[in-house]
Amino acid sequence: MRAWLERFNPFKTPEAKRLAVMFGVVYFAQGMWYLPNQTITIILKDRGLSAGQVADFFLITIIPWFIKPAYGLLSDFVPLFRRRRQSYFLLTTAMAGAAGLILAMSRSISEGPISVFTVPLPVVHVMIPGIGFGWKPLELDLGGPLDFTLVDGVGLFTLMALGLAFTDVLTDAMMVENGRPRGLTGAFQAVQWACITLASVLVGELGGHLAETRSLRAAFLLAACFPLMSLSMGVSFVRETPARTDKAAFFETWRAIRAAVSGREIWLVAGFIFFFWFSPSFGPAFLYYQTDTLNFSQQFIGRLAALGAVSQIAGAVLYAPLSRRLPLKHIMHISIALGVVSTLGYLVYRDATSAVLITLVFGPVSMVINLAFLDLAAKACPARVEATFFAALTSVYNLGAQLSENVGARLYDVVGYVPLVYIAAGMTALTWVLMPLVKFDRIDAKARDEQIAHAETAATS
Repeated sequence: MRAWLERFNPFKTPEAKRLAVMFGVVYFAQGMWYLPNQTITIILKDRGLSAGQVADFFLITIIPWFIKPAYGLLSDFVPLFRRRRQSYFLLTTAMAGAAGLILAMSRSISEGPISVFTVPLPVVHVMIPGIGFGWKPLELDLGGPLDFTLVDGVGLFTLMALGLAFTDVLTDAMMVENGRPRGLTGAFQAVQWACITLASVLVGELGGHLAETRSLRAAFLLAACFPLMSLSMGVSFVRETPARTDKAAFFETWRAIRAAVSGREIWLVAGFIFFFWFSPSFGPAFLYYQTDTLNFSQQFIGRLAALGAVSQIAGAVLYAPLSRRLPLKHIMHISIALGVVSTLGYLVYRDATSAVLITLVFGPVSMVINLAFLDLAAKACPARVEATFFAALTSVYNLGAQLSENVGARLYDVVGYVPLVYIAAGMTALTWVLMPLVKFDRIDAKARDEQIAHAETAATS
């Protein structure tokens, strides 16, 4: 049995094992940021808010994840203390931990807003509701000059997201830089997502309990501890060669960016990723369906999330060897097919028994699909500017997924659950139309050439 496991273990060297441990711990810590989300959602629902309004709230707090390329540009172009990754990593993990601790312990959470800005905006009307745990409601009337009340809780939660999003960019840059020459981008990401999914087990179980008792302060306090764990990994596990800071290094990076942006390949990959993930999904609407239609308790919903997370780990374990044995094009065809079938499977999500079965079966499927698209992003990144372009592609991924939830929640309010399932499945199937546009074989070939060059360099040295 041990020999069989060793055969499929992709991490053969001490260096690869060290990197896998570091990436896994950092991603586990990032996953714990979601601990307060279910509590926030149910508190908003208790206030009588619609699924679309809840989606609006989370769209605001997740904004730092949409501008990840800016963090990549800063890290690629401007080394901090002669380090492109480690120095920023220590700074951002510390910022995320501090924001979370202040959010959990500050008395100002229950004391309302701290500042006001006036901003002229076009004619649009949006209601951003209060969240029911002491932060005051804020109404945005975009039909003229806007009196924008900055709520300290929202600001701190978004600041925590900023620290984690920047840390994520740095971690992924190190994953691409170290993984592609070793042929381990898929395997490293499998470890990352197995660990972030393991965190989801805790988020599901603890989040369900915290939502049941409406214990939001405790949720923030627990979530704040984990970025500090990443900080310790940055001190002891990150090893980086000092970067050049001269003009020649700057222009070398700039030329790499210009070459990538002027070509078609990176744009086609970005469009392909966005189209797949923009397919309308359930998002907050699914909690409404589970609560109002199926009458599930918050504790049971949390346990379903934990069960789904455990099953997704099996998908991550499967993808690690799969990514090294199948061509990328075949993996993408399989992923689209699995996406269509798994979405249609939710038509029979009718009671507790079907909920458990669907969660167990489709958990691994969702993880394989997720890793396939992230592996595509990693292999498509140009050399030297890995942080910028992997961040850009994952921002496209995040934007597509978040807009998918927002659109899906609004469709749920209008058409209901079953039509939403059919719409989502149909949009996913349309991704096949875009397959011929992306040169998967060329992307695979470039990754293999880099792996061969790295192996030859390692053998020589």
